[in-house]
Amino acid sequence: MPEGDTVLQTATRLHAALAGQVLTRSDLRVPRFATADLTGRTVLDVTARGKHLLTRIEGGLTLHSHLRMDGAWRVFSPDERWRGGPGHQIRAILGNTEHTAVGYRLPVLELLRTDEEDRAVGHLGPDLLGPDWDPGLALDRLLAAPDRPLGEALLDQRNLAGIGNVYKCELCFLARVTPWLPVGALPDGVLPRLVALAERLLHANRDRPTRTTTITSELRTPPNRGLARSTAPDTGHPRPRHRVQERLFVYGRARRPCLRCGTPIRLADQDDRPTYWCPGCQSGPTP
Repeated sequence: MPEGDTVLQTATRLHAALAGQVLTRSDLRVPRFATADLTGRTVLDVTARGKHLLTRIEGGLTLHSHLRMDGAWRVFSPDERWRGGPGHQIRAILGNTEHTAVGYRLPVLELLRTDEEDRAVGHLGPDLLGPDWDPGLALDRLLAAPDRPLGEALLDQRNLAGIGNVYKCELCFLARVTPWLPVGALPDGVLPRLVALAERLLHANRDRPTRTTTITSELRTPPNRGLARSTAPDTGHPRPRHRVQERLFVYGRARRPCLRCGTPIRLADQDDRPTYWCPGCQSGPTP
């Protein structure tokens, strides 16, 4: 599933292609809105809110979409062949004289009044990449359920909006705790620094073509102010240096050696999502 930084990049591309332009083509291929015609209206802006996309259109309308696992928006020039999937997977087409935006496999697509956007995104917590970012509120919401596993709490968009499964695994690794550790069991001071690091990582990746979390040496806080130190014993494994091509610490690296301690990375499901962790570096309960 695309995460907050990827969705923001999509919003930026759509905004550049559509904002300020009059729609000359409009086709919403979902039964409820199949007869809606937006041609002749100007696109005002395209905004990301967590993992949601809001395309605001003249006349007080907003086209709300969510990519979930497989959805994608592609932008094409007039003479460019559309790529993104077969025609039957197209759910939306918005075009002007210079660009056409095509939405493939969009599981959520609805047209609503702009003044009713809260009906679609009002449940979200503070957006890590948005102007409403409030680390104190995010922290309060995470701490409201101290018995909840950290990984599940980080993924709950009602707590803070924008973290997906990749960041969940990477942030737990950087905190040196497993995703199954209850939020309330984190050592003192770790959760506020983890929330701050989440915001800094998403901002660091918002303009990158490929996400990375191994840039944390660039983001490191002063000595003794970092995340929790590992309480796991020394495994005796060599501690390999980071390689340039390694962009993530644990996600997608099952059975490969940990970049910090050399222990093979493990994989299990948490709430039906593949979850990666290092048993040498991360302390806490495991499946």
